[in-house]
Parts: sequence; C-alpha cells; structure tokens
Amino acid sequence: MSEQTGEKTPERKSNARVIGWCLSGVVGMFAFGFALVPLYEVFCEITGINGKTGGRYEASATQQVDENRTVTVQFLASNGPGMTWKFRPVVRSVQVHPGESVTINYYAENPTDQPMVGQAVPSLAPSEGTLFFHKTECFCFNQQPLEAGESVEMPLIFIVDRDLPEHITKLTLSYTLYDQGKQAEVSKSDRAQTTTNNNG
Repeated sequence: MSEQTGEKTPERKSNARVIGWCLSGVVGMFAFGFALVPLYEVFCEITGINGKTGGRYEASATQQVDENRTVTVQFLASNGPGMTWKFRPVVRSVQVHPGESVTINYYAENPTDQPMVGQAVPSLAPSEGTLFFHKTECFCFNQQPLEAGESVEMPLIFIVDRDLPEHITKLTLSYTLYDQGKQAEVSKSDRAQTTTNNNG
C-alpha cells in the first residue's frame, strides 16, 4: 500500500501544477478582458476610431482661419435607454471656416417630477474627421444635474482644424444623453455606507 501511495504522489503534484496553471490562465484572461475596455476607450479617443471625439482642446492664440473654405457641421441629439429628458440642438447646422472658434448650444429639459443627472456622449461622422474636430468647451465634459421641471441651454465651443482633409465637406456631430441618476444614487448609497462603517 505504501509503495502505491508513493508512486501516485508525483502524479498528484503534476496534476495540481496543471490545475494551478489553468486557474491562473483563466484569471489572467478575465483580468485582460477587463483591462481591454479602458484601453479601447483611450485608443478610440486618440485615433478617432468608432467616431469618438477627443477631450478638451487648448486653442492656440495664433490660430489662423481659412476664409477660403467652408465646412458644414450638422448637430443631432438622441436619448439613451430610459432617459426621458427633452434633448436637442438649438441649431441644426452651421457653416464654419476651418480654424475659427464656433459656439452653439444644446437644450435639455427634465420634464419629470424628480431631480435627475444626465451625461452626454459625443460621436462624429465621418470618423476620419474626429482627429480634426476640437472641442474647447463642451457640456459633455461633465455630468448635468437638473431639478424637476428644470431646463438649460448647454454650450459647445469647437474648432474644425485647418488640416481637415479637403474631401470632407460635412461633419455630423451627434450626442446621446444617458440617465446617470441610478449611478449617482448608488454612489451616494456607497458613500453613506462607508461613513456608517467608519463611524461604527
């Protein structure tokens, strides 16, 4: 009996090592999958793939305007699932010269009887133009809280780059507005729970 037990011990150790490697591989794949999400977001923002526009742009004081060229910028708005706000651009389109700073507004209204928080996510078409569309100020940089029945006009200041390829004569900027109320409530609940635990 002791000899048989001695013969099986190396096999058991080998099996344990294989199982350990497999488990490590599974954990590693899950971790890699979660890491891909923020990496993909950064990659899209840098390259403009998937129509994602970049963050805040610092305009140069010596920014020159190309008066000999005109580009049409069209504005769209839509609501994400469960978002009940009225949301639209104040103007549907503008004609701009590359290099000039342009200001337009989006309108948002919370028609419900409860305070809510919204977050607008932009997308630009054609995606080739995302690297040449610069937002110096945008309501999409921050969440927008609105009280019940409250409305607001939210500014967007942008510049179409002078280096925009010549064959692009029209850009379409669309925003999708998402309800952040539930997330805000969860965060508030988590903070309250943490405070309670710390006091306890």
